[in-house]
Amino acid sequence: MRIKLKLIVLFVFVSVLNANCQSSKVVTEDDTETKTKKKKKKKKKFKLPEIDLTHWKVTTPAGDGKKPQEVSPPEIMDYATNEALKPYMYNDSTRGAIVFYAFPSKATTANTKYSRSELREQMVSGENNVNWTFKEGGYMKGKLAIDDISKDSKGKYHRVIIMQIHGRLTNEQRDLIGEKDNNAPPMLKIYWDKGKIRVKTKVLKNLNATPEQMLHEDAWGDDEGFNFEQEVGFRKFTLEVEVSDGKMVVILNKNEFKVYDNIHMKKWGIFENYFKAGNYLQTRDEGAFAKVRYYDLEVKH
Repeated sequence: MRIKLKLIVLFVFVSVLNANCQSSKVVTEDDTETKTKKKKKKKKKFKLPEIDLTHWKVTTPAGDGKKPQEVSPPEIMDYATNEALKPYMYNDSTRGAIVFYAFPSKATTANTKYSRSELREQMVSGENNVNWTFKEGGYMKGKLAIDDISKDSKGKYHRVIIMQIHGRLTNEQRDLIGEKDNNAPPMLKIYWDKGKIRVKTKVLKNLNATPEQMLHEDAWGDDEGFNFEQEVGFRKFTLEVEVSDGKMVVILNKNEFKVYDNIHMKKWGIFENYFKAGNYLQTRDEGAFAKVRYYDLEVKH
């Protein structure tokens, strides 16, 4: 009887010991797996944006109060180490994006009271005089998100323009109508407006206007605007703009489309154009600001 009792006690002891060893082994494996996952996360944590800036120049709120700061290729390639540029255009290496920061400043471009940290397309790197027409066509795609933005006195978020197609007079057109610069109206403005995407385009006020009359900025007015249904908020989203002869299509997240195929688009063919992308803050409220993250940006012609 004593022998049987001893055997039973021994069996129980060995069973408990074995269970403890297995339990200890499982915990060790779990710990190892957790550490491996953490290491993988750490490896993925730092990511630089892969945006080719060869054909872009940037305008920022910095400047002497009369003219804003502009940085063109090849200097723009070193934006991450450019001390004068870093406050307005810098890397978010945890998200793999370029952040564009803007606030109300006295340093604004011609014909506007708002400041910006915004890229301007240059078909020839470092050159503003080579641009494209609707007949030649163009395509821009950006993946972006609003990082942070201020609110007005009513507690509503300020607006910011995140993409544009800007018109431009040729030197001959400029001289013909006696203008001092090559500035023409923007055909397309895409806004982040309180969490939604809003599109504004230009319409010709007098459809019987002559080609020379159409070159004047006051010949064009604003359309009523269009709001996409989806609310993007502060989430990442994708915008595409496709331009062809007499037609323009704006696409949000590949599931909402706004097509402009009308007489105004056809008349607009008289102008040259260039794409813009970034942060064009639409307020001069004291203390206002906006930060826009761009993950990807590409242009094709």
